[in-house]
Amino acid sequence: MGTYADMSCLRPWTFVVLVLILLAPAPAAAAPGTPGDPVVPVLERAASPLRTAKPGGDVSDLRPVGRAVGEAVVVGMGEATHGSHEFLAMKDRVFRYLVERRGFRTFALETAWSTGVRLDDYVVHGKGDPERIMREDFQYTYVLNPTVENLELVEWMREYNRRHPQDPVRFMGDDWGYTGPELYDRVTDYVARVRPDLSPRFDELYRGLRPAVPSGEYQKAYLTRPLAERREMASRTGRARELLESLEPPRDEDGRREFAEVLRHATVIDQTATGYGFDFEDPRQLAEAMRWRDDVMADNVVWWHRHTGHRILLAAHNNHIGYEPENPQVLPKTQGAFLRDRLGSGYVSVGLTFGRGSFKATDPEEVHMLTHTVGPARPGSNEHTLDQVRYDRYVLDLRTAPGPARPWLAEARPTRSVGTAYPEERNWFDIALGRCFDVLIHQDRVREVDLLS
Repeated sequence: MGTYADMSCLRPWTFVVLVLILLAPAPAAAAPGTPGDPVVPVLERAASPLRTAKPGGDVSDLRPVGRAVGEAVVVGMGEATHGSHEFLAMKDRVFRYLVERRGFRTFALETAWSTGVRLDDYVVHGKGDPERIMREDFQYTYVLNPTVENLELVEWMREYNRRHPQDPVRFMGDDWGYTGPELYDRVTDYVARVRPDLSPRFDELYRGLRPAVPSGEYQKAYLTRPLAERREMASRTGRARELLESLEPPRDEDGRREFAEVLRHATVIDQTATGYGFDFEDPRQLAEAMRWRDDVMADNVVWWHRHTGHRILLAAHNNHIGYEPENPQVLPKTQGAFLRDRLGSGYVSVGLTFGRGSFKATDPEEVHMLTHTVGPARPGSNEHTLDQVRYDRYVLDLRTAPGPARPWLAEARPTRSVGTAYPEERNWFDIALGRCFDVLIHQDRVREVDLLS
């Protein structure tokens, strides 16, 4: 999922698009282009070229990325589109480097928590078929996640764990847009084992919530329920979470760890029901829902870090990992801002931009998945200047950029952003790169992702 252009943002729901279009400001007028912009040589001296986006091979060119990451415990890596190969490939490449050279152990994806649980079982224990999991769970809201690139990453993680069984890497999803039946099973099975007298109570509280249809169908059907019914369901999941929380945790370490994980599963179930309990036809409620979603995703990531002790690479849209939202009327506060509040310098934001190329996205009505191609960045945009740097692909630490570049980095100007859907006229937002990201990786050209057939 993504932003308004990041329609992937909180949009498990097609009709939300209409509200967002009404709220979104008109695209900013492009400033006049300035060939030979004086800031270009300054950026060029500060930039470090990257050899490739393809994972594997020599990683010496990634050392500047490692230096920029420093001691951060969570690194957010964004993407200007959900559907471009190079963005996913670069995250895969950087994650492998951070695992092997910097001690990172978790890859977090902007996808459902329950899907993360299933893929984590495969990555750690070899349980299940990752391609089948992706086909079953990556639907509707997450329709751009079932890619060859993501599958290759998951397979690499599994192979790494075969070689390092005592120090495994993990996979997590931080979102709540869909909660699969396996999460309910983990909660109710635990209750049946430790407090069987409470099983009927949990069955009643979760009545009508456990998915019995495919992921996409479940997400689409949820909002056809009346708002009062959705809110009543959320009140029940909240009571289930509170009831589980009231139980006395086991005294042994393994038991306490299991209890904490089951409680988090119940918390995410409650997040899903609560998230669907907003009134998305009310613009104020819609904005609050968007803000709440990013807050919840940040909370899930921080919980995972504290529970596992892992350093985490968080993969999401630029509009979620950055500090300033593209459109504050629609998303008042981003996941990146919440993570900075919770972790301080322990969080680092890496934006990924591009000049031209192709990407997958649906039509505005979310009916057809299409390949879209865009030409050179418009004059006056951030990308138009970034493209003038002589490297095809490079990393730039914005925090240490030379003084002459800082006024340019601090100024908001049109920047391309595409989510799950691609309405041509709504994919430029005024963004100040230096205020939004700590680090930037720019690539001149991208191509569309390889969706699983």
